[in-house]
Amino acid sequence: MTGCRLCGSAALASVVDLGATPPCESFLAADQLDEPEPAYPLHLRVCTDCWLAQIPPLITPEETFKEYAYFSSYSTSWVEHARRFVADAVQRVGLDTEGSDGSEGSDAFVVEVASNDGYLLKHVVERGIRCLGIEPSVNVGAAAREAGVPTLTEFLSPATGAAVRAEHGPADLVVANNVYAHIPDVVGFTQGLRALVADDGWVSIEVQHLLTLIEENQYDTIYHEHFQYYTVASAIRALASGGLALVDVELLPTHGGSIRLWARPAEVAGEPSQSVADVLDREKAAGLQELSGYTEFSARVAKVRRDLLRFLIEAAERGETVVGYGAPGKGNTLLNHCGVRPDLLPYTVDRNPYKHGRFTPGTRIPILPPERIAADRPDYVLVLPWNLRAELVEQLSYVHEWGGRLVFPIPELSIVEVNKS
Repeated sequence: MTGCRLCGSAALASVVDLGATPPCESFLAADQLDEPEPAYPLHLRVCTDCWLAQIPPLITPEETFKEYAYFSSYSTSWVEHARRFVADAVQRVGLDTEGSDGSEGSDAFVVEVASNDGYLLKHVVERGIRCLGIEPSVNVGAAAREAGVPTLTEFLSPATGAAVRAEHGPADLVVANNVYAHIPDVVGFTQGLRALVADDGWVSIEVQHLLTLIEENQYDTIYHEHFQYYTVASAIRALASGGLALVDVELLPTHGGSIRLWARPAEVAGEPSQSVADVLDREKAAGLQELSGYTEFSARVAKVRRDLLRFLIEAAERGETVVGYGAPGKGNTLLNHCGVRPDLLPYTVDRNPYKHGRFTPGTRIPILPPERIAADRPDYVLVLPWNLRAELVEQLSYVHEWGGRLVFPIPELSIVEVNKS
């Protein structure tokens, strides 16, 4: 890397080097298994001037998101999270009571950036509120339109934001969940958000919190389509680059620990809430505005790797079977970093039919339908989307029938006896 993508500083310090891996969503078809597979360095650094953690932009969003394997609606808990957000946002922003012109009745307009398959905006549609999704992936955008969610297939840029505003009017609320880490041009994307939002409107961003990533050893969420990792302190600087100011923050349990940033155009934002000051104090106490907060992370990552490999090897030597559950992007970082291959994990399963019959990038582990677990009755199920722990402990309670157990690799290796539901 030549410099920080937010402030341009050359003062970048290493946080953890995970070697080289393929892009985490580049699942392989059977006819690709004998072809070369590109791998790119995966090295997280932090800027010691603005404290934005980042990896080099070695792949482009166009390579990842034009055809995307992730459909949000396959996570029951994530759809429910979106439903609750819409209900709360309607109250906070007043979407049911007045529009952007302040008139009686709702003429409100909501835009979601990276709207995926319409998992969130469908709740806006159900309320009769005008909305638009901006989604670059052709396949998931098509699924959203089939579900009745108006969706534009495009990447957000200042020009895109201005064009949408010109055609549809300014948005009372712009939502950008789990996308602020996925864009290499932080400044341009933030300017796009400002172009979309009304001058007295609101922007809501959800993104993983670097504080919990460091504290909970969540290194598997480092992958090539995540270009940067935010604290509230670095997010404030990023928002300011596009003319937005942070007014409130919520701490969320999603993705192992996320922040919901409520921002407004700087001219109307006013003073930030006490919650912003409280989270900034927590980050400072954790040392995330100095190098001391990052120096031990690499050693703790190495321990996660050793513990998982030790478990898999010892299970194999005992003649016990271990299979995977889920094929998320984070799982591919973990499997590649740990060097897990089909001899230790013969397959994983996933609810998303798009992935069935494909293979995980780099490690080339087959991905099968979930029903395979009940058919094979393995001794252990390694849960790769550990962030959905509560949901998956319930979904996989049936492994109790044959004495099977669940294994969670993050934040540290844990083996869970599931109770019969």
